[in-house]
Amino acid sequence: MVSNQEREFLSGRRVAYLATADARAVPHVVPVCFALSGETLYVTIDEKPKRTTGMPLKRLRNIAENPAVAMVVDRYDEDWSRLAWVELRGQVSIEPVGPALEALAERYPQYRAEPPPGPLLRLAVSDAVVWSAGER
Repeated sequence: MVSNQEREFLSGRRVAYLATADARAVPHVVPVCFALSGETLYVTIDEKPKRTTGMPLKRLRNIAENPAVAMVVDRYDEDWSRLAWVELRGQVSIEPVGPALEALAERYPQYRAEPPPGPLLRLAVSDAVVWSAGER
């Protein structure tokens, strides 16, 4: 589902925007760090200083109710002919931190220094939508 051109675009971006929705379809969007491995995209949950004690993050509550998500990775430039984005859609599962953390630590040295406690979000990509104003 994810082409080599899309992989190259994703590898050059540092931040994605994860969109979840609860059972009533109320949307919630947050910026996240990510790593793509094969057709699977991983996002880790790291320490959140604003987390209410004992209360899971809104994105985790939403995924438990509705595992369908979308993630957008974009490139903004003052030269609007360089604008581009990739949207990945699929189903997310919540998993304990495991080997996928290596792919995230490879992209983000902060995770090597302080491994996140998790969990990991595992997005099985079922669809990719690409848009570009010009070059990719």
